Amino acid sequence: MIKAITLVKAISSPETFDRLNSLFLSLGFEPGKGWNDANGPGRGTSLLAPLANLEMVTGRLPAVPPLLIEVTNLDAIHTAVERWMLSSYRTEEVAALLTKPELTHWNSRLFTVRLATGDTDDLLLGFWQSENPLHNKPVAIEGGLSAEGMKFAVITTRWNTVITDRLLQGALDGLYRSGAKKPDVEIVRVPGAWEIPSAARTLAESKRFDAIVTLGCLLRGETAHYEAIYNEVARGIGQSQQETGIPHAFGVLTCETLEQALDRAGLKAGNKGFEAAIAAIEMVSIQRKIKADERGAK
Repeated sequence: MIKAITLVKAISSPETFDRLNSLFLSLGFEPGKGWNDANGPGRGTSLLAPLANLEMVTGRLPAVPPLLIEVTNLDAIHTAVERWMLSSYRTEEVAALLTKPELTHWNSRLFTVRLATGDTDDLLLGFWQSENPLHNKPVAIEGGLSAEGMKFAVITTRWNTVITDRLLQGALDGLYRSGAKKPDVEIVRVPGAWEIPSAARTLAESKRFDAIVTLGCLLRGETAHYEAIYNEVARGIGQSQQETGIPHAFGVLTCETLEQALDRAGLKAGNKGFEAAIAAIEMVSIQRKIKADERGAK
């Protein structure tokens, strides 16, 4: 079985070697095992990337740098390279050695960086990003985000309503924005988080809903047996999902303080009720696609 491809490349000078190594490490390459020749001036370094590609051509070489590095966020990499260069070069040198990201004829964007003036190839690097959003992505079944035609039950609690009402509003916003109809969303209010699994199980077993959204809030500062309750709530919701086959979205907050809970209910860290609703929609979509594939295979 083939494990990896390694390209051994000679670098023209120790100074260029150090510059390349510094740049790659600053961009997040994983350092591999290096070596130092005790019988001579030679040094070696290994830089590891999650994916590698070996391309061979015949005839005229394409007009691209000999070393191309594919990235997932070209603009962020360009900023990082520019910041690294400004720490070692004069501003006017950076402007001459670093190009701006530009579109190519092969459906991508590319920028180049030369580590010194001159035409030596080992000083020229190219960073590029494909404009195809599916490039190099494995084929996978993924859920859509349309809730049209889906039915949901949303469980929330009377305890800590200053938090759970915000979670409920976020969940309803997510469902309605995604196409769910108000008659297809049933809200169930239980006393506290402890009662959520029982209600979730009853609703799931009714088979009237495509997914259950569970919302609640546990604060360590107000609950001496906080961990015991949280563990049972999480276990009960998970068990209900596994045994009924109905997706359960988990929107039960577990926080140290009321301030942390408010942040996660829409103030600073997004609304976890909204996120739970979107997760429920996606899981229903995934289930339907899997079942459709199963029917098609028969």
